[in-house]
Parts: sequence; C-alpha cells; structure tokens
Amino acid sequence: MNRTLVRLLADREAELRNRYGIAFRVTGIASRSLGWIADRAGFDVTTLCGAGAPAREKSEPDSKFISKTTPQNVREWLASAQADVLFEATSLNVKDGQPAIDHIRAALEHGAHAITANKGPIVHAYRELRDLAAARGKRFLFESTVMDGVPIFSLFDQMPTIHLQGFHGILNSTTNVILGEMEQGLSFDEALKKAQALGVAETDATHDIDGWDAAVKTAALITVLMGLNEMGSNENDVPIRLEDIEREGIRDLTPQALRNARRDGWPFKLVCRAKREGNGIKASVAPEKVLATSPMGKVTGTSSYIYFETDIFPGLAVTEENPGLYATAYGLLTDFVRAVGG
Repeated sequence: MNRTLVRLLADREAELRNRYGIAFRVTGIASRSLGWIADRAGFDVTTLCGAGAPAREKSEPDSKFISKTTPQNVREWLASAQADVLFEATSLNVKDGQPAIDHIRAALEHGAHAITANKGPIVHAYRELRDLAAARGKRFLFESTVMDGVPIFSLFDQMPTIHLQGFHGILNSTTNVILGEMEQGLSFDEALKKAQALGVAETDATHDIDGWDAAVKTAALITVLMGLNEMGSNENDVPIRLEDIEREGIRDLTPQALRNARRDGWPFKLVCRAKREGNGIKASVAPEKVLATSPMGKVTGTSSYIYFETDIFPGLAVTEENPGLYATAYGLLTDFVRAVGG
C-alpha cells in the first residue's frame, strides 16, 4: 500500500508542487521488513519505489536514524522524522482497531496530520480522534477506508445540512470475485485461490468471507455519515457497534445455488444495508438475491457500488468499476492534498 503511495507521490510530484504548492520529503518509514527508521533529511523517493532498502539523502549532522526495531515510543520515531503528516496503513484489527488507533493518536499529539487506510480506528475511536485532531488544529482523514479512493466521505462534506437516511451497496470486492467464479463452476476453495492469485484476497481471507470487512465498512459509514443529529450536535451521536450489525458471510453458498440464482436472473451478492429506525439505526451484511438487471446485479469483479437515501436526494448512487492498484493509494493522496494544500 505505502509503496504504491510513494510511487504515486513521485509520479505526481511536479503537479503537487506547481498546482497545489506542495513540496514533500519522506522522512520516516515503518514496515515489517525495514523496521522503524527516520531521518529528517529525507529518503530518496526513487529508491523507495523499488524493492531495496531506502537510501538517505545527504543527512544533516544530527539527523537520527532509528534501528530496525520498534521504538519504545512511537512518538520518538515521529519526533526523529519531524513528521508533519502520518500515513497509517496497518492491517485491520476487527476487535479493537489497534495498533492503528495508538499510531494516529500519537501523530495528532505530536502535531501531525493523520491519514489512514485502516477502517478500525473509524469504528472503534472515531469521535476521540476527530475531537483530538480538532483540538490540535490538524486533520484526521480516511477516504481510502471505503471504496478505495472514491470520495465517499468528502462527498458529504460538500453537501451541508443533508440528512442521510440510509444506504445499501456492495463494498467487498473479494467476496464479489469469489461469488462470480463460483457461478462459473469453481468450488469455494478454487474460487478463493483464484482471488488470492489475482491479488484480490489476502492469504487469510476470513475477514472478507465471513462478512467482517463489509461490516466494518458499514459501521464506518454509519459512524461518520449518520452519527450527528440534525442540529450538528455531538450530544446525540448515534452509537454503532460491530455486534449491532447483523452479519452473515458467504461460506454456506454452494456453486449450484449460485449458478441456479444466476440462471434465474437473481444472482447472489454480499449486500451491506443501513437504515434509520426511530432513534437508532438498523444495519446488516448478508448474501442477498438481487435482480440481475439492477445496479447491484451488474456489479462484477472488483467493482463496488453504494446507494444513498437522503432527505433531499431520494437516491444518490456511486459505482466504482474494477479499480486498479493505485485506487486506494489515490485516496491517501487526496487526503494529503486536503490536509496540507491550504
């Protein structure tokens, strides 16, 4: 993820500078293979785009280079890097959103903008991190967490006083690919292996298959877009917990059932739903039969789709057609421009 982001930053460097007045240096890197390293003089971006260890630019005499072990305190690493922006892209922890929450909190307290592609902090600590960012005069942004780089969250920033009543859609590409392959005759295991070979599914695809990834995305959308009352007060934020979302994955669907459903014009899709009901929200993630000629029925491969219901626009839909490698990294880039571009 972050390597792709670095490539995109390098590719757009001149445009960022000339059009948006943004110049940047990569001064800190943390990964399993490299450990936690920092040098405020910066690392060579061209080298970072490759597979080798990062090369430092000409270092200042007192620049600090941290060893390949996790620093006792992430703040030490941030201070050594003199970070103005943190890009956080650790793996999703469904249970509590860690360590991403601690990383983001540390960045904001250090005085850096925090940008994440991890959904966990949104579900488990959104209000805390949002309020901390506001108190420090920094940005906490997360456009890449749902539908890659499509501006789902910032879309509603451009629609003041709109009241979101609900939404439904297809937000997990791994299950979409698996279901499509099973419709063509592959077994579940064969379809999963193909999705993994395509780079769509993780080695451990449990979060996708059992509906956790889709549930976390649903919770993130509810938390951010449906969490304020009509007067914009925080006092009546609508709480949503993962356990409040009815969740069913795709393990019990058979190739025969999928082929029959497709033949009848009602293919199965893993559908996310949320709807205001009284003072709360009812939400679910489950396989559903959808009409083949409907917008959801036409979503195939790694594509995604979401349909919003608002008080002004009865229906507002966004479709993402088979995004490429750079789509999620682009979401991080757009958040970067929003944070530092003035």
